[in-house]
Amino acid sequence: MKKKAIIAVFLIFFTTTSCGFKVVKKNEIFNFDINKIYTSGDNRINYKIKSKILFKSEKNEKKLVDIYLNTKKIKTIKEKNINNEITKYLITIKSDVKIQELTENKTISFFLETSGDYSIAKQNSQTLSNEKKLIELLTNDLAENIIDKLVNRINDL
Repeated sequence: MKKKAIIAVFLIFFTTTSCGFKVVKKNEIFNFDINKIYTSGDNRINYKIKSKILFKSEKNEKKLVDIYLNTKKIKTIKEKNINNEITKYLITIKSDVKIQELTENKTISFFLETSGDYSIAKQNSQTLSNEKKLIELLTNDLAENIIDKLVNRINDL
């Protein structure tokens, strides 16, 4: 009986203790300072991406980087009905990102793309609202992807 209790205690102890794995926090690995962000392409999308990146950056870090953003918004027809009227649009946002680390004089570049569609409403104002909401969602998604890649690539150097 005593052996079973000891074995049970050991099993409970070993199953409840952690393995030492620690989740990495994004704010701890964002260890570089942004010198300047150069943008070209769609100004609204670039402004939102730029503000998100600057919000996440840390000041007074060792690594100093310049970021070059080139974004394009492409709007195409996705669906038409029998009467040849447009029912859905597809919006694709493409971003070409170039990172230049000034302290070590290294350059990294990558390309990201997000896309989504929206439906045409009966009123034009509702259609414009649908488009604006989709662009906002795609821009936020693209900004998060850029930040993730930025952090991963900078920390690899």
